[in-house]
Formats: sequence, structure tokens, C-alpha cells
Amino acid sequence: MSERKLFRPNLNQYRRSRDYTPTKQAPRQKENDGYKENNDSTQQSSSSSPPPSSRHRQPPPEQTGHENYYYVKQTTNKCQLIIVLNDGEEIRGWIEWYDKNCIKIHTHTDQNYLIFKHSIKYITKEKQA
Repeated sequence: MSERKLFRPNLNQYRRSRDYTPTKQAPRQKENDGYKENNDSTQQSSSSSPPPSSRHRQPPPEQTGHENYYYVKQTTNKCQLIIVLNDGEEIRGWIEWYDKNCIKIHTHTDQNYLIFKHSIKYITKEKQA
């Protein structure tokens, strides 16, 4: 019965065992040398592992398309929205169009507002009474 090893043997040990024939004996190793080889093999296996940065989750992409999907859906349905700005002001209306940096809101009083996206706190649907 063969001895079980806790560490993965290095490549040289595999080569020796593959070249082994009954007429040829593998040279014996000192106990300390075997311990060093096992340490070397753990270092080799850790060096072959992927770098730590690739094991972590990647940050999400800047553009996922969900924001555009939401704006298209609200624009085509002409949903009544409440846009709350960073300073707390509320604007009620529907989205006429949008682009990368701003949206155009049409209100019930037939006024149009061009609002920069960075000044919007949140957008919610207006409840129908």
C-alpha cells in the first residue's frame, strides 16, 4: 500500500515515477529534502493560480442599458411622473425625450423643463386618484 501525501508532489517526482522500471531504482531522498520539495510544490501551485484581482467580483459596467430601457418605456407610455430634484423641488409631468446627460419633461401647464440627470434625486410614478 502506498503512502498518502498531504501535499501535491512536484513535477520531478512524477517524472521519476514514470521513468521507474524494476531494473532501475529511483535515488532515495533525505527527509529534509522531501520537505523542501513539498514546500516548493505549494509555492509552485500558488504561483500558477490566477492573480488575486481576477478572483474578486468585477465592478459593474458603466452602461447596462436599464436606464435607457426605463426612459423608453416611460416615454412611449407617457406615464405621469414625479421628478424630485436634489434641492427637494418636485416636477410633475411626462418625459418627452432624453439623452446621455439630461431629460426633457412636459408638464400639465404646457411648460417644458430640461433637467440634467445629475440634479435628479429620484423619479417615481404619480399615483392615479
